[in-house]
Amino acid sequence: MAALKYAGMDDTDSDDELPPGWEERSTKDGWVYYANHDEMKTQWEHPKTGKKKRCAGDLPYGWEQETDEKGQIIYVDHINKRTTYFDPRQAFTVEDVIVKPKRYDGNTAALEILQGRDLSDKVILITGGNAGIGFETARSFALHGAHVILACRNLSRASKAVSSIQQEWDILCSQVSWN
Repeated sequence: MAALKYAGMDDTDSDDELPPGWEERSTKDGWVYYANHDEMKTQWEHPKTGKKKRCAGDLPYGWEQETDEKGQIIYVDHINKRTTYFDPRQAFTVEDVIVKPKRYDGNTAALEILQGRDLSDKVILITGGNAGIGFETARSFALHGAHVILACRNLSRASKAVSSIQQEWDILCSQVSWN
């Protein structure tokens, strides 16, 4: 933590504690930002953790957001008959987590990509579905409940592909116990 001391920030136990001269504020719609009074700048990320936060939910019961004569946002607590510039929702901020989609590559199986999806209301047309990638794609969609139509040039190989997928479907259904 020598870097923090060098930057003028004291070493604390809390990552969430703001350095001297900083203030946590929120926008009208609940996004948290940080004001650096020494440099007269604001930023969205926490100065220590680099994380973005937002206020969770609406104002508590009995609170109202208003604007004072200077145009600043004030919060009125009608129950305790007090006003403050501090957003009471800031006591319940949550980290703004961006969920990155899982990345797939050439080694990812179709069944892995479709895991957890219900395709029972979908109709899918697959060309070349009697072998190779087309067959695996048709198989994966069918095992996830989709109605699959195979467009193939060779009828006998297409029939074999369909019966193979149906057999696997029948085995899968026989293993499921219905309560």
